[in-house]
Amino acid sequence: MIKTSILAALVLAVMIPSAHAQILIGHRGASGERPEHTLASYERAIDAGADFIEPDLVPTKDGVLVARHENEISGTTDVADHPEFASRRRTHVIDGEAMTGWFTEDFTLAELRTLRATERLPKLRPANTRFDGLYQVPTFAEVLALVKAKEAETGRRIGIYPEIKHPGWFTAQGIDTASMLLTMLDKAGYRDASDPVFIQSFEAGPLEALRKRTKIRLVQLMSAEGGPADRPGTTYAAMAKPAGLKALAAHVDAIGVEATMVVDAQLQPTGLVAMAHAAGLKVHTWTLRCENAFLPPALRIGTDPAAHGNCAAAWDALVKAGVDGVFTDYPAQAQAARTAKH
Repeated sequence: MIKTSILAALVLAVMIPSAHAQILIGHRGASGERPEHTLASYERAIDAGADFIEPDLVPTKDGVLVARHENEISGTTDVADHPEFASRRRTHVIDGEAMTGWFTEDFTLAELRTLRATERLPKLRPANTRFDGLYQVPTFAEVLALVKAKEAETGRRIGIYPEIKHPGWFTAQGIDTASMLLTMLDKAGYRDASDPVFIQSFEAGPLEALRKRTKIRLVQLMSAEGGPADRPGTTYAAMAKPAGLKALAAHVDAIGVEATMVVDAQLQPTGLVAMAHAAGLKVHTWTLRCENAFLPPALRIGTDPAAHGNCAAAWDALVKAGVDGVFTDYPAQAQAARTAKH
């Protein structure tokens, strides 16, 4: 009887990513403690208790999905220090924004392997610069392998929360990143809503198309300003109204929204979570960062933008608003706040 109970507990631990009301999502890993989108950052997040890790995905010239926040990589790698790639610096207009630098789709994976990751916010996170030059740009296959290895090590299920970056742009280049992602997820055994996976995008059309192809949970990302790049004239503000949320519920399972859409400057709920829940949607919010530069004035401690403010209070405010999940650069601090609250 005791053995049966232990087995049941182990099965439950493997099947359920989190016993807490809110899932904790390692935003680009534990990007407050390691350079973002590196295997070291993802592993740090998992070890801190994150239920999900978030790889942003972009393709290489030879059709490999790699983890970078943007396909423009001058801010997150040492590519500018490689004279052999100087001629590849160029300007593209992506989603209406001019970007100048080096782009993953102009590099083969072998060429990307010669680069090393660097800290994106060195002034706010100087401690992370000691890791500059140590880590490669990981492939999505390597991220999946890390997750499987950590599941074997910890005995718990670890979720993945990939974002397809600029899918419209890549489609115009003849690259279908959504199909690439689905193929890899299927091969790894992720196929339906019971699997610990969310696919997210700021664009609307790709999610609508994905709904016809997969049962994996889908997330419409929204920011406080602007709208989907593939839907001129449509704003995220309108999508966040009751009618917009009802329409979204036909093809997505959740919305991933900027924190200021969930709580106001006084840290009071805006009502968005209640409206989304009424439409049958989960609400995940981004991004809980602990530096004063990213916190509302009431939660800052001191005047140094790089110093940490009251991160636990920020977590509590989001929980009070009723969110179902929180993206954070600091999974360890968020986990401590979640554990205390729980």
